[in-house]
Amino acid sequence: MLRLTADRTRPARGLDYVHSDIVVAAPLESTFEFFADAANLQKLTPPWLGFQILSHGPVTMREGLEIEYRIALYGVPVPWLTRIDVWEPGSRFVDRQLMGPYRWWRHEHRFEATDAGTRVIDHVEFLPRARWISRRLVRREVTRIFAYRRQTLQQIFGTGVSTCG
Repeated sequence: MLRLTADRTRPARGLDYVHSDIVVAAPLESTFEFFADAANLQKLTPPWLGFQILSHGPVTMREGLEIEYRIALYGVPVPWLTRIDVWEPGSRFVDRQLMGPYRWWRHEHRFEATDAGTRVIDHVEFLPRARWISRRLVRREVTRIFAYRRQTLQQIFGTGVSTCG
């Protein structure tokens, strides 16, 4: 199995970004509760990634929590270790990759109450390994993963408006 340590400090340049935004037809409290259950990440991850949570559960989300996963990239198993850097129940949380497929990965999840339900906002900054070669492919795959995530949230909760970019 491949073991790739990530940068511990945010790189000064070369980052790429994906922003995804969807309004789900569910109240803020229950939407955040769904995301606070780490086991639900498997539901939001495309099957082609072969995603598995390796941490022994139940996983209680909190700042400082480290969660171990495994994904498969083109059939190659890759461990992924993330840390919850920010935990603000009902509002947002941030996970950062400590080990995995990217040189840098930081994913902010934000939640806002709306008249139609809850706006779920994902903002990811990432730096692929071998960026000069892999940047376009990795950006396309990350965008595809978040399209799958929006579609799945739509199926689980019902939806209003969504965007990605």
